[in-house]
Amino acid sequence: MTQLGQYPAAAHVIAHISDTHFLSQSARLFGAVDTDANLTQALEQLERSSIHPQAIVFTGDLADLGEPDAYTRLRAIVEPVAERLGAQVIWVMGNHDERAPYSELLFDGEPIETPQDRVYDLNGLRLISFDSTVPGYHHGELTDGQLQWLADELSTPAPHGTILAMHHPPIPTPLLWAMEMLELRGQERLAKVIAGSDVRGILAGHLHYSTHSTFAGVPVSVAAATCYTLDLTAQDRLLSGVDAGQSINIVHVYDDQLVHSIVPVGDTTEITGFSSDHRATIEGMTPEQRLEMFSNKQSKFNLGDA
Repeated sequence: MTQLGQYPAAAHVIAHISDTHFLSQSARLFGAVDTDANLTQALEQLERSSIHPQAIVFTGDLADLGEPDAYTRLRAIVEPVAERLGAQVIWVMGNHDERAPYSELLFDGEPIETPQDRVYDLNGLRLISFDSTVPGYHHGELTDGQLQWLADELSTPAPHGTILAMHHPPIPTPLLWAMEMLELRGQERLAKVIAGSDVRGILAGHLHYSTHSTFAGVPVSVAAATCYTLDLTAQDRLLSGVDAGQSINIVHVYDDQLVHSIVPVGDTTEITGFSSDHRATIEGMTPEQRLEMFSNKQSKFNLGDA
């Protein structure tokens, strides 16, 4: 594809999905949300797009109650799409997940109750799935052993740096006062491990709305959810979950920066646009011709005469 701007193609592309909250036997969440259909829609949109992710990262709360059928059904929906895209699937533990069925049914191993921390190599980009959950609770914490393990992993830089994927985002939640009770505790301990390392970005979920911040000098991107989101302007409500606004995130990793883009889930009606049939014409132009045709306000294109 012809480069039209100042930046070359991204070195890595990741699809970031969070909070699918599957229930057993395709039951509707809260009796209203079709979690399976929402995720299927998101994956269909991803597959029909020109986005070609190296990995699809799910930042936790894969199952709502940790039920075995939820995990097996999730794999059955996700893995065929990932295979067609040539993308690696990366799971992350969330507070609604249970470690035993998570470890057994998503990784074809023995059911274990220890933290589910794993390292992946995406052609030189290291991605660490980091378990911030506390068995039996919804808030997040990290053990001394996990922090030491992470420090040991980060002691050797990866060729293209590291992305840390976790469920509980290490950031304030100014629009969700009640969520402060369920945040990641002891964040300063994690900051000491990350500061000065090759961690380039942190991907998280948990909040059911998209937000961005920094932590220990590292950008943090929180993906909303494919199940339901939160109405952050609801009146007289501590929390207000709504079946609307679901989305996924796309992460483009460049040599010296990351770009996070939010992709809404759901079919839409186009009100303006141009066919991709024009691509060959654009690629055949010189940079000066493109500038005059598409940037000049008085061009035939911008005056509607083209």
